[in-house]
Amino acid sequence: MFTNPFVWLFPGQGAQYQGMALDFWERSQEVRQLFELASDSTGNDMHALLLHGDGETLKRTDVSQPAITLANLSAAAYLAKQGFQAAGAAGFSLGEYAALVTTGVISPEDCFRLVTARGKAMQESADRLGSGATAPGMAAVIGLAPEQVESLITAWKVEGVSGLYAANINSPRQTVVAGTSEALAIAVSRFKDAGAKRVIRLAVAGPFHSPLIEDAVERFQPVLESVAFTDPVIPCYSNVSGTMLSTGAEAKQRALEQITKPVRWLDEERAIAAQTGIEGVLETGPGKVLTGLWKEVGSPLPCVSTGTVAAMDQFLRTLTGV
Repeated sequence: MFTNPFVWLFPGQGAQYQGMALDFWERSQEVRQLFELASDSTGNDMHALLLHGDGETLKRTDVSQPAITLANLSAAAYLAKQGFQAAGAAGFSLGEYAALVTTGVISPEDCFRLVTARGKAMQESADRLGSGATAPGMAAVIGLAPEQVESLITAWKVEGVSGLYAANINSPRQTVVAGTSEALAIAVSRFKDAGAKRVIRLAVAGPFHSPLIEDAVERFQPVLESVAFTDPVIPCYSNVSGTMLSTGAEAKQRALEQITKPVRWLDEERAIAAQTGIEGVLETGPGKVLTGLWKEVGSPLPCVSTGTVAAMDQFLRTLTGV
């Protein structure tokens, strides 16, 4: 068992790609069992989906949520097979569900039930809101401090610009906003006038983490209430508060709130960096987005991507000096 204490970070939507986690499937019986569990929960052959699913299919919220969760938990299972134990866990948006499994709050079975229902509820909200140029959406604001973005949104609301919300507080220089098409069109130029280096419209299915998808909460809540949440056995961090969760009851409430409230990832990263006795953090799942965001926090603790077998093997060689 490796004694090196690392907090595991799980990515969310947008990290998906065709073929993710299949290298873990090839190497691990435990991962193959997770694939079977996910297939039973979703009614889809997850191996076939990840092998053949194209980018457009995997981008759908109702497809990507169980798929990314499976990839996250597969990476975690493979890490555990190599002798690692998490010293804590956090996840970006959807990724928080893998963190809840890792910290003992929910079971893998219930996790797949929840993310399948969550993805369906959020996709239905996105479908209701429509698609194309007139549909609500999200945009990344680069180069402004989160506090400035939130202050500008508040000021503009007084001026009559409604339907705009801070959705993801990603780093000291990156905030994602969600809003109606009208609000986003106005905000793009206004954020640039305020000093933003770039404002990038995102190719997402809907205005997530905002009150614009409140109806998803109503559809998801009955499924959430049917699942038992227990107290974390190791530190688990919340998107909604940006701090450590204390109880299973709090985790369940935050899971409901998370759909319409902003992801305070920057606060989470700072809370994780302040956790005593850890040597770093591992991005446990597809992609390297969280590794990039961690670097922007300025913590001296390293963040290592371990989302593939090759990346994990390299990490093991670094630790063992082989």
